[in-house]
Amino acid sequence: MKNNKEKNLIIISGPTAIGKTGLAIFIANHFQTEILSFDSRQFYKEMNIGTAVPSPEELASAPHHFIQNLSIHDEYSVGDYEKDALQKIEELFKIHDVLVMVGGSGLFEKAVTEGLDEFPSVDPTIRQELNHQFDVYGIEYLQEELQKADPIYYELVDVQNPVRLIRALEICRGTGKPFSSFRKNNVSNRNFNFIRIVLELPRDQVYERINQRVDLMMQNGLLDEVKSLQDFKHLNSLQTVGYRELFDYLDGKIDLDFAVEEIKKNTRRYAKRQLTWYRKDERAKWFSPFEKEGILEYIKGKISR
Repeated sequence: MKNNKEKNLIIISGPTAIGKTGLAIFIANHFQTEILSFDSRQFYKEMNIGTAVPSPEELASAPHHFIQNLSIHDEYSVGDYEKDALQKIEELFKIHDVLVMVGGSGLFEKAVTEGLDEFPSVDPTIRQELNHQFDVYGIEYLQEELQKADPIYYELVDVQNPVRLIRALEICRGTGKPFSSFRKNNVSNRNFNFIRIVLELPRDQVYERINQRVDLMMQNGLLDEVKSLQDFKHLNSLQTVGYRELFDYLDGKIDLDFAVEEIKKNTRRYAKRQLTWYRKDERAKWFSPFEKEGILEYIKGKISR
């Protein structure tokens, strides 16, 4: 990639349901540019309601990339995203000086801005054993082991995502060391500038927005969406909040009201972990989602330097 040091990637992140999409469109429209998503839940075309994919009107108001571009049947890693996103960024910087990147999957954003940490290879039978234990004992078994083996990473990871838990635990078991000890944060140099915006509100307001969003998802047909995917509930792409709880309901393990409350609770926990992740980044500037004009002025000031 040639030198793009006059190019700027505006990164908009924050907890789920806080208003990132609306702000991204506002900023993109001002600069007449395009948006790249780093919300890994929104990559899959079969998952629409439960992942809060932008509406058709929102998608039409600015060009979007990495929204429903994959199938749930596709194998797709954070490393794949790093390669694809950097290629798309290079392509778009040929016609734009500013791009907007928005989402809530911190690891995917980190892959683009800093590159990925390198982990040792471990015996593949460890992952097989962990998958078997997940099937037999459930996700709580994995959560408890990771909390003991690596309390640092446990505070950061989405503990409702068994794929992430198993990935961390296979390193812990295979090396005898915490997963977090291999996260060296060796930063890959990128040849364009980053302007980082994180959205925040008081916790009670974030939680209320989450509760309202889940209620709206249910009204909009989330249960029917999950029913249509029930045959594929074993896929990694569906091991996520909003789907796992309703699969449990459809399997007769819990009732519907309890499933909905579990979605709200697990989404609130996910939002808390998102904020823990973002607070590590000292380069980010924090704003309320209601400060759109102030955010725009801040960005313009950073670009003009």
